[in-house]
Amino acid sequence: MTEETPGFDEQHEPADVSSGATPDDAESKAAESSKEGAAAPAGDETAGLRAQLDQVRSALGERTGDLQRLQAEFQNYRRRVERDRIAVKEIAVANLLTELLPVLDDIGRAREHGELVGGFKSVAESLETVAAKMGLQQFGKEGEPFDPTVHEALMHSYAPDVTETTCVAILQPGYRFGERTIRPARVAVAEPQPGAQTVKQDKPAKSGKNEAGEPGEPSADGSAEPSEGRSADSRDSGGPDEG
Repeated sequence: MTEETPGFDEQHEPADVSSGATPDDAESKAAESSKEGAAAPAGDETAGLRAQLDQVRSALGERTGDLQRLQAEFQNYRRRVERDRIAVKEIAVANLLTELLPVLDDIGRAREHGELVGGFKSVAESLETVAAKMGLQQFGKEGEPFDPTVHEALMHSYAPDVTETTCVAILQPGYRFGERTIRPARVAVAEPQPGAQTVKQDKPAKSGKNEAGEPGEPSADGSAEPSEGRSADSRDSGGPDEG
């Protein structure tokens, strides 16, 4: 008979036999615990990406606003430069035309005296055409009302046939360039005679009474004539009685 070695069965007995757990159950529990540990870092990473996306969107909005402001400023700058360029050009053309006015005055006087003939006439007409193309306009006519903003009165007189201050003679025509008056028209003006209208208004109308101060019958032209019967009575009663 062999002797049993004490403790042999205890050393080879599997652990947790009484609980009924298997190796597969242990592996599944380990996998679940690893999944839970990996889920927490993934959620933190998503929140961080969302925060970064919000920051990028905010920066994009700021840059877009800056770009729009720069574009508006550039458009204003372009309009201002264009306006200044046009103003400088108008001033330069106006200065040039101002220097040509004495020449145009000489051409006008030569035309009035009949001296604008031959080649001089062609040159003068070409110069006037070029000045008109550049925008020079002549104004000032006899008979128009006097306007101190565009007329310069050099002579003054009174006339019975005018009802307001009128330009009766153009000594030098005026010129304008666009809305700018380069030179006012130099004119002679005439005003209504003082007291002419007052005399007409104060002139008494015919009263329609006869010499005796009594009303008479109106005639065909509107004047009053003495009554026949009253005249006869006055003749009868006016003479001395015959003795």
